Amino acid sequence: MSKSDKSTRRIGLMVGREWSWPPAFIEEVARRDMGVVAEFVQLGAPRLDDEIRYDVVIDRISHEVPFYRAWLKHALVQGVQVINNPLMWTADDKFFGATLAEANDIRSPRTVVLPNKEYIPGIKHDESLRNLIFPLDWQGVIDHVGLPCILKDAHGGGWRDVYVCESIEELLYQYDRSALLTMIVQEFIEWEEFVRCICIGRDHIQPIKYDPKTRRYHDSEDFLSPELRETIISQSQKLCRALGYDMNSVEWAVRDGIPYAIDFMNPAPDFDVNSLGQKWFDWAVQTMADVSIEMALEDRTAPKPKAPNLFRGHGKKE
Repeated sequence: MSKSDKSTRRIGLMVGREWSWPPAFIEEVARRDMGVVAEFVQLGAPRLDDEIRYDVVIDRISHEVPFYRAWLKHALVQGVQVINNPLMWTADDKFFGATLAEANDIRSPRTVVLPNKEYIPGIKHDESLRNLIFPLDWQGVIDHVGLPCILKDAHGGGWRDVYVCESIEELLYQYDRSALLTMIVQEFIEWEEFVRCICIGRDHIQPIKYDPKTRRYHDSEDFLSPELRETIISQSQKLCRALGYDMNSVEWAVRDGIPYAIDFMNPAPDFDVNSLGQKWFDWAVQTMADVSIEMALEDRTAPKPKAPNLFRGHGKKE
């Protein structure tokens, strides 16, 4: 059945090695019996004139499969609602994220972005990198962020390439091993409470007590004061709206009663039942069903421009 048949709306899933969330989500959408079905996206060699079957696509793997990202941007131009917007996901990085947080009056650790340690073979250091100051003022970096500090991949996720550095020597050692990655250095927040929020649809925020040392979620819901909980929820909503993300996780380190947004660009958050536990897994399944079904059922009969205004320059207005 094609997208042109309005009796059934379709939600497409793009996933990798997930086994628990996709079938649970597909079953939950079917259980609602609202004229919407969820299914895995099937792609061969897409053409420009192919009819796209889906009203909504939930993307949880294109950061690992560039072919998927190319198709998702094509689908976006064709009017498909993509969770999350592939243009924003392509553009983001953790230094930009820290900038965005501060611009929205949200506390973020002091952050420095570092030049790459290594470059592709076509880069000739004495000719291609004339905009870089060398040698780098490492003492100035440490004076700004303090010790210990966190070194992490500006485009990373899933706790990959994240290091707690206790000294400038340790920072340099880990940086020298970073190869082609662009790294940032951040102030280490000695937290009293660590919170990971699962965010769905920009409004639905579930703060969860999380232990980053054991990478374990807790079921407790009363670990935050009502005021702090409301602050974390409202600031998580603000971040997701600024990013344009309908699926995200936002991590907060609370120090002296003040929440610091330390990682909040996770547009394919972990939804595995073994990670979240049954309670929060069920919440993620049901809430994503709520949001994506509502999106799929939106009136899409209104005339659309031939191409959405995806980019806006500073030239003459049309």
